[in-house]
This record gives sequence, C-alpha cells and structure tokens, in this order.
Amino acid sequence: MTTPTSPLDDRAAVAAFVDRGGIVARLRGVPVGVVIATLFLLTLAASALWPSLLQPHDPFAVEAARNLQAPTSDHLFGTDQIGRDVFSRVVEGAGQSLAVGLGATVVGLGVGALLGVTAAVAGGRVDAVISRVVEVMFAFPSLLLALIFIAIAGPGLATVVAAVGLGSAPGYARILRVQTLQVLSSGYVEANVGLGLTPARILGRTILPNVARPLLALATLGVGQAIVWASALSFLGLGAAPPAAEWGTMLSDGRNYIQLAWWIAVFPGIAISASALATSVVGRYVQRRVEGKV
Repeated sequence: MTTPTSPLDDRAAVAAFVDRGGIVARLRGVPVGVVIATLFLLTLAASALWPSLLQPHDPFAVEAARNLQAPTSDHLFGTDQIGRDVFSRVVEGAGQSLAVGLGATVVGLGVGALLGVTAAVAGGRVDAVISRVVEVMFAFPSLLLALIFIAIAGPGLATVVAAVGLGSAPGYARILRVQTLQVLSSGYVEANVGLGLTPARILGRTILPNVARPLLALATLGVGQAIVWASALSFLGLGAAPPAAEWGTMLSDGRNYIQLAWWIAVFPGIAISASALATSVVGRYVQRRVEGKV
C-alpha cells in the first residue's frame, strides 16, 4: 500500500530536483540586468546559428509592392525601400555581426597576447621595443588604425575583421603585459624556478594559465566593442557590401529614408546598441567574478 502525497510534497520534490545542482541558489545572487543581458545574447546566438527559426520571411526577397511599409503584425519591423522584411534582415545580420565581433576579438587578443606576454617575459630591450611600438599604436585612435589598414588592404568583411582586431590589439597588449609582470613577480613562479623547471615549462604551466584568467572578461567586453566598430566601418561602406544583411550596412541604407521610413535605420541601430550593452553588462559581471568582488 502506497502512502498518498500532497501537492506540497510534489512541489517540494520538483524544486529539489531543479535545484539539485544549486542552479536556483546561484541565480539568486545574479543581478536581474545580467540575466536579461545573458538571455539577449543567447537569443542573438540562436539567431546567428539558426536564423530560419526566427525569420518570418526571406530576408533577401524583394517585394516592390510592399516597399516602405510601417511595422505591422506581418512585418514586425516594417519593410525597406525595396520591400524586404526588416525583422528578417536584422535576424540574418546577427550571424555576420557576431562572426565579425568574435573574429576581431580573437585577432585582437592573439596579437595583444603575443606582444604583451613576449614583452613581459623577455624584458630588457625586447620589452622596450615592443612597449614603444604599442605606444605608437596607442597614439592613433583604434578606429583610425582600422581605417588605415583597410585603406592598405582594401574593403571587405574579412578585412574589417582583421582591421578591427588590429585596432584593439594595443589595449589587450598593455593589459596582458601588466598581468604577466604580476604573475612573474609571484611566489609560485619563484618556486618553479627553484625546482629547476625550464623557462618553457614555467611559461606553459604557470604563467599562461594565470594570465589567461581575465581573458574571458576581456573577450566578452571586446566582442561588443568590435560589433560597434565593424558596424561603423560597414556604415561607411568599407565592410559588407549590399545586399548583405549586416547591421551597419542596413543602417547606412536607412539613413536616406529616416524621415519617410524611420524603422529601416532604427531597428538595426537598436540591435547594435543592445548587443554592445549586453556584452558590456555580462563582461563587467564576469570581470567582477574573476576578481572575487561578487
């Protein structure tokens, strides 16, 4: 004979099952803004990986009879000057914008790590030369560095990725050099030296793992910044070429219709701003977690 259970017992069992990994307890300490920003970034990732799941229309289908239609239930963000669905194009643009943001961040972190870690570990003249090079790069605004690179290599999406990455590299190099110097002066590096470990093993087993700790926060912050810069370059006509559904290109197309059809430019602009804000909120929270402040 089984003992009947009450609804309260059932709810308690469900709550215990859901929270058996401490998920609810962890979420209770996370600010609401961070949760919202994370959900937005997950939606953005889903849009990039499976755009067709969220697109009600073909983002490249031209319907001249429906051009410049205001937002409706059928076209949530309205239509553009040649009748394409703006909402579907914003969703389609998430993939390109995220790819550019992630690619540029990888390039920037890679070049920055190479310069910063090498300068700190080598020291002496190598450190002095690399530091002077980084200071010269810092003399130019990052976006100007990207424009110079594009002027040399030519416009295009791949060029924008490299240009934005190189433009952000000096900032990463300076941060990683300081971080590496702090690790080098720590007691565990001295202990490894005392144990007779080779410089290569000390670098691989001790220095790089400890230097890599803040990289997640830096990368999260960098993706949002890279999306903004890449959109700015596309807005100037140096990135993705039409009819690509890239947010900066869409913003550029919509500026000529801002008084007649504001939605063509406003919604891609909101997507750019929201992406930068969300990555900044999540990145700052990750940075505080790494530093042990939360």
